[in-house]
Amino acid sequence: MNELDITIEQLKIDEGLSLTPYLDTEQILTIGYGRNLEHNGISQQEAEILLRNDLKVAMKDAIQFVTPEVWEDLTPTRRSVIINMAFNLGLPRLSHFTKLRQAIHDRDYHEAARQMLDSRWSRQVGDRSLRLADSMRG
Repeated sequence: MNELDITIEQLKIDEGLSLTPYLDTEQILTIGYGRNLEHNGISQQEAEILLRNDLKVAMKDAIQFVTPEVWEDLTPTRRSVIINMAFNLGLPRLSHFTKLRQAIHDRDYHEAARQMLDSRWSRQVGDRSLRLADSMRG
């Protein structure tokens, strides 16, 4: 074992692992094995890994939202819209879009876009909702 491997094993014991952010003894936002988020943040590569992992969850949520059968009939662009919304909202809040879900099930994508825009979410995210609604319309 080299010095880095030895140090990693020591730090895992000394720092412990937290998969959620916490305030350390100096009240500094920390995650993982003592990663100081306030001073060190994360790298571009780490951000990409987090994004891909989060997208896997969002895609599962999107499929659950519309059902696997309906999912298979959607174009990749429309699937992307639902994944984007699931990523932004999470499944619990996305599930409140019952009229959107029904419009997608009915293959009425203009109505689906209208339901997207007629929401508090649309007012909060602004241009994002306009772009996604346009993609939903096809």
